[in-house]
Amino acid sequence: MNKETQGRTDLYIGRWMQSKPRDKIILATKVAGYSERSTFLRDNAKVVRVDAANIKESIEKSLKRLSTDYIDLLQIHWPDRYVALFGEFSYNPTKWRPSIPFEEQLKALQELVDEGKVRYIGVSNETSYGVMEFVHAAKAQGLPKIVSIQNSYSLLVRCRFEVDLVEVCHPNNCNVGLLAYSPLAGGVLTGKYLDANADISKSRLNLFPGYMARYNDSLAKEATLEYVKLAKKHGLTPVQLALGFVRDRPFTASSIIGATTMEQVKENIDAFTSTPRPLPQEVLDGIEDLFKRYKDPAIL
Repeated sequence: MNKETQGRTDLYIGRWMQSKPRDKIILATKVAGYSERSTFLRDNAKVVRVDAANIKESIEKSLKRLSTDYIDLLQIHWPDRYVALFGEFSYNPTKWRPSIPFEEQLKALQELVDEGKVRYIGVSNETSYGVMEFVHAAKAQGLPKIVSIQNSYSLLVRCRFEVDLVEVCHPNNCNVGLLAYSPLAGGVLTGKYLDANADISKSRLNLFPGYMARYNDSLAKEATLEYVKLAKKHGLTPVQLALGFVRDRPFTASSIIGATTMEQVKENIDAFTSTPRPLPQEVLDGIEDLFKRYKDPAIL
């Protein structure tokens, strides 16, 4: 998977991948949403938008960087309109701003599909309102329908999706598959940040102060400790518990792992494939008991 924004290597693991031929690599990338800070992504832009010009420039650059003729899945990385993101829990009505109409975004993506440069489209960091508007616009205008939603989902971040997106994305409703990113909550659920002797000098939370502060400045650490204890109680590693939980959710089409080393890639894939499927009922009961106590502990 390639990101338009700078970052580590992300890999899809899950049922979506398993349904494909083994020699088939799913190539995915994103087009950045509204941003006044990421103008370096474009040749000449004072603000990055999800309009036809920005989408076209983004995909042409991605195709060149990836040395390919087409992208399997192109997702809008975050919305063009204002939404509460990245640790911001509540929608702030005063931050509303004019945005590129959903239909206009889809028409621009339609051109790429017609040209054979993109096969499928999706969204990321999206809300129920956004998903339904995209699906409605596609149906009403005969435009391509989004097939995926890449949102954060883990033992520490559940409510945003489970409260209403799960209904919207249900196969009998809008039929949009969840590509769960940060199933390890930025590495927090590995338990490494709980170990005073662990070498975390190259970890993201250490290298970038304030990055994912919601996992440091909240009840997330306390909850993580309890999940680590639960994993050990049932003979699992923290990684097996976290990835196994996300893997088995009925609405998960695929999980996305981030890694900086090959050792991490191997550990994550091994945990995903070797963890009992589904997780034993006593493990699931333990998870739900902790969820009742902590809900989404990363909310600041």
